[in-house]
Amino acid sequence: MSMDPTDPDSPQQAGPADLDRKIVDLPSLLATVQNARQAGKTVVHCHGCFDIVHPGHIRYLQFARQQGDLLVVSLTGDSQVDKGPARPYVPQELRAENLAALQLVDYVLINPHPTAVELLAALRPECYVKGHEYASSTNPDFARERQTVESYGGRVIFSSGEVIFSSTSIIDRLGQSRQMENQRLAAYCSRHQLTNPTLARILGAIKDIRVLVIGDAILDRYVFCDAQNLASESPMMSLTQLDERSFLGGAAVVAQHVAAMGASACLVTSVGSDEPSEQLASSLHAAGVEHHMLNARPELVQKTRFVVDETKLLKLDHGHPHPLDSRSERAAADIIAQQVRTAHAVIWCDFGYGTITDGLWLRVSAEVRRHAAVVAADVSGHRSQLLRFAHVDLLCPTERELRTAMHDFDNGLSAVAWKCLHRTQAQHLLVTLDKRGLVAFDRQSHDPTSAQWRERLRSEHLPALGDRTVDKLGCGDALLAATTLSLAAGATLNQAAYLGSAAAAIELGRIGNVPVDAATLVEWLGSRDELSAAAKPVRRHRVPPSPVIAATAG
Repeated sequence: MSMDPTDPDSPQQAGPADLDRKIVDLPSLLATVQNARQAGKTVVHCHGCFDIVHPGHIRYLQFARQQGDLLVVSLTGDSQVDKGPARPYVPQELRAENLAALQLVDYVLINPHPTAVELLAALRPECYVKGHEYASSTNPDFARERQTVESYGGRVIFSSGEVIFSSTSIIDRLGQSRQMENQRLAAYCSRHQLTNPTLARILGAIKDIRVLVIGDAILDRYVFCDAQNLASESPMMSLTQLDERSFLGGAAVVAQHVAAMGASACLVTSVGSDEPSEQLASSLHAAGVEHHMLNARPELVQKTRFVVDETKLLKLDHGHPHPLDSRSERAAADIIAQQVRTAHAVIWCDFGYGTITDGLWLRVSAEVRRHAAVVAADVSGHRSQLLRFAHVDLLCPTERELRTAMHDFDNGLSAVAWKCLHRTQAQHLLVTLDKRGLVAFDRQSHDPTSAQWRERLRSEHLPALGDRTVDKLGCGDALLAATTLSLAAGATLNQAAYLGSAAAAIELGRIGNVPVDAATLVEWLGSRDELSAAAKPVRRHRVPPSPVIAATAG
């Protein structure tokens, strides 16, 4: 075969201009298809995730190419891929490039919907090609796609499936590479307009926000030791105490984070008459946190950790659950009702020690929802109740906390997240995955009367931002504070998730609950390569971003 670049039959390598021409948005595609039909050409459509383009995909596309004159391939956008918390492995922009680089593909479109139904209704291809495994499929999403095609007289054809591969199994064997993680992170930032100027505007708006934090306050003690050897009287480790430090924990450190990031913080909690409770009040005062503490416990909850170097050897909990009685509930409700009138955001922190009771929630939840633009909630510990927090804007559990609350340890994370949001009627869900980062779950529509409110969730995986793990304690508290503040400052969910992850990454590199201040956060953001990459112009401007919803403070 001729390799002369002027020969139209010679195989050519797609250049940047070719990729730019082939990756299109929907209006451009519809105009192109209309012109092709007027010229007597037939349109063939393929749709899928195409996370890693493998030989099975090539055979599938070759078969589709043979069914008509114009081959259009659509791929599922990142926020709609439902194949696990860390999928897709390859960002949507690079997946589109991979497909556009194939000569047999004429046009590529990133589909912002969970299925191809909307695209099929608009494009009306003469032929819709699916893999042979769909020939006997009872999948309801595919059933809707098939019904859409057949409703206007189109045909659904199944490829022969001579070569079978699975992107999922290939990815499982490959594992994760740091280079691909960086690519995914850069694509995430580009897609959600995450640049230093954008984040600076969000952080600048935080100073005008007032946050009411409600929940259990804890005192975290660190006893730093030197390990000598085994004790002489029995086979146990012998330690020498070197130092001791105390940090605020629970709802108290969330309020500290809020204040350190530049906002105004007010804490409502329950304490005792002991010395640790006095120490708590003194530390809150020094941090500039307004506090209303009900003397409704016998003593403040304390957690003592014994540390050698940077390794925690033992944790000792001191304090038991002590729910507010009816009198304390009324007193707390009165304080909350008064303070929430000037609050832009409210954070509920349930650590299972009794400050948040069903009675208190029933007394004030409607009043909180009426006044606060953003209401967030987080839980920790086996006594906390995630499902109590109905109709909030944001829930921030770990995957374990979510699965425990839903009593579901078998289904996929997306399915469990959907059940949680269905039960609570909450707007957003951030599920943290430890070293794997987090997944942000959002609804197709934020109108509870819309049918899309109950449809499959949009999801977006954000890789972990921390480079060095020193102490995991308090990372979730930092994330909760920064995410809530960002939403109240007008950030989108995915922008808020990034800032929350940034605060968690900073906290991860410290011993103990040290509040993340605004200056440290700004300095950390200034060192991130993905934010600089996101500021560069995107060559393929026609690639549609995933839809996002902004939550603004009232």
